[in-house]
Amino acid sequence: MELNLEKLKLTKKNKKLIISGPCSAESEEQVLNTALQLAETGQVDVLRAGIWKPRTRPNSFEGIGTIGLNWMQKAKAVTGLPIAVEIANAKHAEEALKYGVDLLWIGARTTVNPFAVQEIADALRGTEANVLVKNPINPDLELWIGGIERIYKAGIRNLGAIHRGFSKFGNSIYRNIPLWQIAQELKERIPDLPIIGDPSHMAGNRELIKPISKKSLELDYDGLMIESHINPDNAWSDAKQQITPKTLSQLLTSLDINRNEEKIQEDELTDLRQQINHIDEELIELISNRMKVAASIGHYKKQNNLNVVQNDRWHEVLDRVIKRGEKGGLRKDFVEKYLTIIHEESINHQVQV
Repeated sequence: MELNLEKLKLTKKNKKLIISGPCSAESEEQVLNTALQLAETGQVDVLRAGIWKPRTRPNSFEGIGTIGLNWMQKAKAVTGLPIAVEIANAKHAEEALKYGVDLLWIGARTTVNPFAVQEIADALRGTEANVLVKNPINPDLELWIGGIERIYKAGIRNLGAIHRGFSKFGNSIYRNIPLWQIAQELKERIPDLPIIGDPSHMAGNRELIKPISKKSLELDYDGLMIESHINPDNAWSDAKQQITPKTLSQLLTSLDINRNEEKIQEDELTDLRQQINHIDEELIELISNRMKVAASIGHYKKQNNLNVVQNDRWHEVLDRVIKRGEKGGLRKDFVEKYLTIIHEESINHQVQV
């Protein structure tokens, strides 16, 4: 796909874009104090805060609303830094632009809805807004690209994407599993599109922010969006994934955020090996989840007095997966060996039940 994109106006040559601020704007004091501390680090390029919060449950804090834009406006005035907010509909877009917001991002819950994205695109038509589109909640690359295309067709050329991870099935160390290969395919499909990593939402906790940030940089992302709060433990939303401005500064320093870009680009082999590492981690996690499902099947068979091994089902699975593997360029004998090992381990889990 070829989109005639310009670089985000907020980006600087050979420098990663760092966006930071609280998950939610809670009070004028909280916004201004956080903004001042972030500005003092000298490492943050854009201040962010959630004004409208599309939450999973209606009894959760859903944002302070338009009054928070006043606070962001003041934060911009006292720090001199650009400001960014999430928008979920056309009204949000219009309000944000009216208050001089420099960077808009479309959240994951909005990207899944083409109608909502189109309304936002229509509201932005004729402006020179900077817009980032987060990946949809579900791992659907076409839906992600579709959201980007809708904004592009409205005449917006200062476009980028945010990789914040995808909803998971079963247990995971992540709040939203990265599925790095989807973001890599997006880069291949739209090479000039800036991609910003969102370690806070992938992690869901402070401990994982650093390794996820590191992986994002290893994959040559164009920047990071990391949530920061002056008092994270008492934040009104997503407290566990926010860090103080001081901790953020230490994190960015330890990552050597703007190290030699030419060296990164030259070391293609390292980049490819990192991709293999990420895929291997996800394979192990998927296999682990498969075994848990197999154990549940074992319980069902035991309760209903069924045989552990059911050959008809095994041959059905084998035939289906071999055909799928051949479509993906995998040899039949490799897929058969791989699936046989998985099947044997699944049987072991069921027998243990």
